[in-house]
Amino acid sequence: MKTFKGKPITLLGETKKVGDLAPDFKALSVKNETKHLSDYKSRYIILNVVPSLDTTVCDMQARTVNQELSERTDVLVITISNDLPFAQARWCGNSGLSNVITLSDYLDLDFGNKYGTNIKELRLQARSVFVLDEQRKIIYLEYVDEMSQHLNFDELITFVRKLPKE
Repeated sequence: MKTFKGKPITLLGETKKVGDLAPDFKALSVKNETKHLSDYKSRYIILNVVPSLDTTVCDMQARTVNQELSERTDVLVITISNDLPFAQARWCGNSGLSNVITLSDYLDLDFGNKYGTNIKELRLQARSVFVLDEQRKIIYLEYVDEMSQHLNFDELITFVRKLPKE
């Protein structure tokens, strides 16, 4: 069962599993431009999903995943939330991190409905992470059970660091 601060929540969309092909999706960039997963050409892509960048847990998740995993030139981290693009831009400006990519799914919930992360009761994304290989197969994922809790950062970071390099 998935919860948010102890209260049960309903996730809409199709839950993914390791081995699934990651569906293409559309979301908005901080410049309010439509972007698709297929627009990004990095060998590995990490889809780092947070309910809102304006919360402490989400801010820490976005910072940790970007700082720990963006050192590899063959890994691209994309942080996805339902925050409005201008709120994501503000977070990026205040984060002190360079080259952070955020996408907003607030408009169509295309990502959330395709990846099973759309929280029906809150219209937020469920805290999760997906690691995609160059064929865009999901090779690692985590859906957090309690949205106010952190990802298993150690497991994620260890997994990504062990990926074959170019």
